[in-house]
Amino acid sequence: MKTRVLPGRSGALTEELGKMPAFFRRDLLSSWSYRMAFFGEWLSLFLQVLVFGFVSRLIKPETMPSYGGERVDYLAFVAVGLAITSFMQLGLGRVVSAIRQEQLMGTLEALLMTPTAPSTIQLGSVAWDLAYVPLRTVVFFGLVSGLLGVHIAWSGLLPSLVVLLAFIPFIWGLGVISAAGVVTFRRGTTIVGIGGILLTLASGAYFPVNVLPQWLQLVARYNPISICLDTMRSALLGGTGWEGVWTTVGFTLPAAAVVLVIGTTSFNIALARERRRGSLGLY
Repeated sequence: MKTRVLPGRSGALTEELGKMPAFFRRDLLSSWSYRMAFFGEWLSLFLQVLVFGFVSRLIKPETMPSYGGERVDYLAFVAVGLAITSFMQLGLGRVVSAIRQEQLMGTLEALLMTPTAPSTIQLGSVAWDLAYVPLRTVVFFGLVSGLLGVHIAWSGLLPSLVVLLAFIPFIWGLGVISAAGVVTFRRGTTIVGIGGILLTLASGAYFPVNVLPQWLQLVARYNPISICLDTMRSALLGGTGWEGVWTTVGFTLPAAAVVLVIGTTSFNIALARERRRGSLGLY
């Protein structure tokens, strides 16, 4: 009689990581199967930049901040803000939609009954984004530079991508918190959505921070979105390269870790509650 050897901790981790390509392939095929929505997302983003391009004609250049010793115009300023905020919308929605879709199809309970850790499901839901978002950001800056004449310092592209990669876990954590709300309330994204709007408002994504009320300027000083935006603008618009990047990463990663812990804990509590009530399969 053969004795089954249970995998150790390292073996279990390897097994869970081995499931990531399946999640990646699923989301890739799902995104590509809805081609109209896929390209419509790009068109919507570009139209936003176009609208802000007309708005920029109303804004005096001397009211804009300087990066790398050079004053930027409003279109360049808001283009970086749009790249980050559109990513936030994408990242927040991806984790939530993955859970909500499983609920509506009646497969959430079956999925969670498989030998797959909830954290693997959460990470798998953003596996596609980890590859897609940096590529999307590069293409977006190429479009606004080539078609709208926005000056981009391409030497700052790699430093900006490093900042973006450090920022992804922060958004993922917010998405997991929202997913916990979906598991519990079925439509529990409103509170996190409002929180995301408030964070964006106090980030200087669409207008300089110095036009905000004094108390919002104080919030912006410790807002991870604002800090990442400022560093990316300095690198892409001011050509400062790696200056300030590691300081920003050093601040963003601990903030992301806190949000991830809160999100993971909330999600596990929500799962345990629904399992006790026997309502995990309800939608």
